[in-house]
Amino acid sequence: MTTAPAIELREFTALDEVRSDLIDVYAGVRAPLLHLPNYSVISFGERLDRHGSEPGFLAVLGYVDDEPVGYAYANRIEHGDRYWQRTMPEPGEEYTGQPTAALKEIGVRPAWRGTGTARRIHDGLLRARDERFVTLMVNGAAGDGKVHELYRSWGYEDLGQSQPSPTSPLLTVMIRPRADTAL
Repeated sequence: MTTAPAIELREFTALDEVRSDLIDVYAGVRAPLLHLPNYSVISFGERLDRHGSEPGFLAVLGYVDDEPVGYAYANRIEHGDRYWQRTMPEPGEEYTGQPTAALKEIGVRPAWRGTGTARRIHDGLLRARDERFVTLMVNGAAGDGKVHELYRSWGYEDLGQSQPSPTSPLLTVMIRPRADTAL
C-alpha cells in the first residue's frame, strides 16, 4: 500500500453543506456502474437526501488542496429501524436493542485507492460517533470480493443479508464494535 499525502478530514452534520462534494466524489468512485439503476447519480442523490434527513447524519470527507478525494457517511439506527427489518436472519437484541451507527456509504476516488485514505476516512467517522456498534452493507461481488475482505480486515463480521430496494443487489450486512475491541 502506498501512503497518501496528508489529507484533511472534515466533518459535516448538515447535508446542504456538503451535498455537491458527495455527489461529485460518488460519480468518480462509481463511474463504471453509473449506467445501472441502483448506482445512478440520480438514485444516489435520492438516497443521500433521505439519509441526510435521518437521525445522527454525519459525513466525513477527505480533502487535498480543497478537493474532495473520498467520503464516508453514517446515520444512527434504532430498534425497529427498516435497516434491521430488512436484515435476514433477524439480528440479535445485542445489536438492535441500542442505537447503532449505520455506515451508509464510503468511497475514495480511484487515484487514492490503495493509499490508506479509505481507512483514515472510515476511522475519522467512527471517532466522531458514540454508538457501541457500527454496521454496513457490502455487495459481495464488489472488487471481485476484495471490498468484503477489506471490511473483514477492519474488524467487521458478517451478520446477515439484505436487499434494500428492488434494484439493489443482495448485500451482506456486517457489524463491528465502534472501538477497536473484539465482538
